[in-house]
Amino acid sequence: MKTLLPTSTAGSLPKPSWLAQAETLWSPWKLQDAALIEGKQDALRLSLDDQDRAGIDIVSDGEQTRQHFVTTFIEHLSGVDFESRQTVKIRNRYDASVPTVVGAVSREKPVFVEDAKFLRGLTKKPIKWALPGPMTMIDTLYDAHYKSREKLAWEFAKILNQEARELEAAGVDIIQFDEPAFNVFFDEVNDWGIATLEKAIEGLKCETAVHICYGYGIKANIDWKNSLGSEWRQYEEIFPKLQKSNIDLISLECQHSRVPMDLIELIRGKKVMVGAIDVATHTVETPEDVANTLRQALRFVDADKLYPCTNCGMAPLPRHVARGKLQALSAGAAIIRKELSAQG
Repeated sequence: MKTLLPTSTAGSLPKPSWLAQAETLWSPWKLQDAALIEGKQDALRLSLDDQDRAGIDIVSDGEQTRQHFVTTFIEHLSGVDFESRQTVKIRNRYDASVPTVVGAVSREKPVFVEDAKFLRGLTKKPIKWALPGPMTMIDTLYDAHYKSREKLAWEFAKILNQEARELEAAGVDIIQFDEPAFNVFFDEVNDWGIATLEKAIEGLKCETAVHICYGYGIKANIDWKNSLGSEWRQYEEIFPKLQKSNIDLISLECQHSRVPMDLIELIRGKKVMVGAIDVATHTVETPEDVANTLRQALRFVDADKLYPCTNCGMAPLPRHVARGKLQALSAGAAIIRKELSAQG
């Protein structure tokens, strides 16, 4: 029997301090070679255990196997030079030193498939795997080869499709593409961004998701959010076209955000992963906080299409905080399930 309001996370969970620097985004690994492989698998097991103990329904690897949500994938591709770096503005918000595309990009071998097989072997629950979306990938690089954001995005879409098909074959139930860039480059999203995303999911039978958030709780993102005024209506620009797309699930940010909840009406018919956990604070939500967010969302999304989730990844948070937030998410969803069953 299918779970009503199945809970999941948007992506990352904190890494153990013996694997990477605690409470630090994109920290270098503390292990190497065979010890690193074993360490990542141990961390993945711990992350799964935290999700299981909290009662999360759709589990993930907590991104224990990737250092950065975009570049870890790109590191495995040919055509990108990590030694030759340029400073670019990421999503028009902050400067970062990024690798350079120096030739045709291609995927010589699978990137996360072995990790996904490992996770699949540990659980009977549905599993979700996150990949960077094409537009967010191009926004995290300096392109000295194609000299066209759109051309490079189409190349990445083909590569992502190869990886996604192998992840599906490894037993992944939901493949999620992280596209925070969708909240910034509206014209490009509508012109070709959604089309490249559909290329990335071509031929998949498993469910597909796109995660569009306002970013981790880091200063550059918080400053940007503070500049957006009393209402965040970015989703309004892209939801109509996403509603017509082949993507099954749309993941968005709702807890403590200024996103007007009625924007969800624009994606009526899609499954919606409603962010009911704020990842930019160490304060752990109460189950009732989560339930309130879900109640508001239920005005615009049918109960059988509502997936309670986190706003974004929780990698920068202390582990005990992330665990508390997972428990609150489950408990809040349980309150709403009870209310819905009482209503019959």
